Amino acid sequence: MERKLFRAGNGWSLFLPKVIIELLKIDPEKDTVEMQIENDILKVKKVSKNEEN
Repeated sequence: MERKLFRAGNGWSLFLPKVIIELLKIDPEKDTVEMQIENDILKVKKVSKNEEN
């Protein structure tokens, strides 16, 4: 799945389709995500409640 970035303030944003949010079981209004870069690959994962803080 290819996506373009779009301008958001001083940075750039990436639109995540609803199906991706549902597959990751993310509630966008409550949950947070962690981003990592490994070998030029952006990884996004939901932060579990016990990992926060």
